[in-house]
Amino acid sequence: MTKNLGTVQLGKTGPSVSRIGLGAMGMSGMYGSSDDAVSIATVHAALDSGANLIDTGDFYGMGHNEMLLGRALADRKREDYLLSVKFGALRGPDGNFGGVDTRPAALRNFLAYSLQRLGVDYIDIYRPARLDPNVPIEETVGALAELVQAGYVRHIGLSEVGADTLRRAAAVHPIADLQIEYSLLSRGIESEILPTARELGIGITAYGVLSRGLLSDSLRGGAQFAPSDFRAHSPRFQGENLTANLRLVDALAEIAARHDVSVAQLAIAWALSRGEDIVPIIGARRPERWTEALAAVDIQLSADELAAIEAAVPADQVAGGRYAEAQMAMLDSER
Repeated sequence: MTKNLGTVQLGKTGPSVSRIGLGAMGMSGMYGSSDDAVSIATVHAALDSGANLIDTGDFYGMGHNEMLLGRALADRKREDYLLSVKFGALRGPDGNFGGVDTRPAALRNFLAYSLQRLGVDYIDIYRPARLDPNVPIEETVGALAELVQAGYVRHIGLSEVGADTLRRAAAVHPIADLQIEYSLLSRGIESEILPTARELGIGITAYGVLSRGLLSDSLRGGAQFAPSDFRAHSPRFQGENLTANLRLVDALAEIAARHDVSVAQLAIAWALSRGEDIVPIIGARRPERWTEALAAVDIQLSADELAAIEAAVPADQVAGGRYAEAQMAMLDSER
């Protein structure tokens, strides 16, 4: 299947990327079990459809995700895809997270392992997964700039940082993009972070556009999450919070039905409508889910339709935080 997805430049200084990108995290157990063969088929489906941006993290499955992508991309030309890689999150052998480390020596170590697992000699966009409270952002970005100079990294990105950190980072080296959660259910960036990114010429790669499956038809009949599934511990998916949020999704489903599209497609189309500087990263785990997401690129929404969508899902009526309290405390973007 081939489709002209179109491309946009990621910020003022970033690469040319497809209008939507593929997020690979769900292929390594974050949402329960997954099948490597199906995951590889999904990567191939995305590339064959014209997508070129693939997002991963070295801590997804403790290296499993990068090794999986290394296999999926082994027969592809390096110039045909862009790898966005997050680093810095520490995990133990039990899978539990143990903080963040973005010291210059640590990030060079992380990069060496990522290059090996992915089977490439450079990373297109390299970014700390979170702000390290013990390391000034200037020190981290300065070390990344040295890796750009050496040719191991092409562009520097950031993830889940606030406006002040964005400014401090951009003063050291051009920042291609900020990766941050943005969806109909998570609109916190609109007040300060998004205007600052636009002022600085920094693109937005938006993850969680489907709010981890909430903005889709998949959970409307009820849901049971495996203990290993992120959503089993996420406030938005618990008890009365989930019930309240599914009411919002039901209202969105009525609008989607009138347009003969799925809830997920409508949610992606809404995100695309926010501006060409916003590139949704879609966490498809199966080829058919990627195909569904792909169709959203062609959905055009009028001002009246956008207003109806936002009225159906008021941001102040979303129940529960996007992460558990301890994880929210780690987010510079939420301070």
